Amino acid sequence: MKLAVLSSGSEGNCALVRAGGLVALCDAGLPRMALEARLAAARLASGAIEHVLVTHGHLDHSRSAGLVARRERATLHCALNLMSHASLKRAKRFSTISPGAPFVLASERGGTDELRVDPVLLPHDCDPTVAFRFEHEGRVAVVLTDMGRPDEHVARALAGAHVLVLEFNWDPELMEKSPYPAALRRRIAGDRGHLSNAQGAAMLERLAGPQLHTLVVAHLSKKTNHPERALDAARGVLARLGIEQRVRVLVASQDEPGPELEV
Repeated sequence: MKLAVLSSGSEGNCALVRAGGLVALCDAGLPRMALEARLAAARLASGAIEHVLVTHGHLDHSRSAGLVARRERATLHCALNLMSHASLKRAKRFSTISPGAPFVLASERGGTDELRVDPVLLPHDCDPTVAFRFEHEGRVAVVLTDMGRPDEHVARALAGAHVLVLEFNWDPELMEKSPYPAALRRRIAGDRGHLSNAQGAAMLERLAGPQLHTLVVAHLSKKTNHPERALDAARGVLARLGIEQRVRVLVASQDEPGPELEV
């Protein structure tokens, strides 16, 4: 299995998961032309995507999902209440995601590869919001963003990641100095908002099992965070756990696709 984060941040989120010959897109929050450019940069042929999965309805995760699914003739997987969402309803085929109910993605075009997906419910102000745990041939990748607070139950449900994409969205000092109005600052920092660097570190401590070899620090705010602060928080946890030498740490970019990671 391989995973590439094509974009991450408040302007749009998207990741590509390849399980052998099966290709799935996790979120499609970029505008259409920008997303097409990222897919081209990933050397993805037209029609290669068979499944599009949406974590939740906020536009920075769902904006182009329906368009991509329609163009690729892919099945769009989302919560039932999102199927009439303006950004999703253009898809031709839908499958319902139910938090806590694992499902298997299979090829609809003759391939034999399968990808197990566990959708795990997250505290966020768009119901429902899920993280995804992807498993193929014993290898596990986890995509976890848009979470308001650390949660032990969520960590247990997502255990076993070899590659972990984890939100480190904001820094308290930079949040206080930000141009955001007070109401927006409260929303982001609330229990149904986003993980701060410290909260991301707390989730990392729960999720960093013996299998973990790559951490992607994700969904950083351009206005209330800096990569160096997020990296310091993440590396601090890895050092305390004594695994900093074996875990590669990357920062997902809003503007450039990340490398394709071997899970």
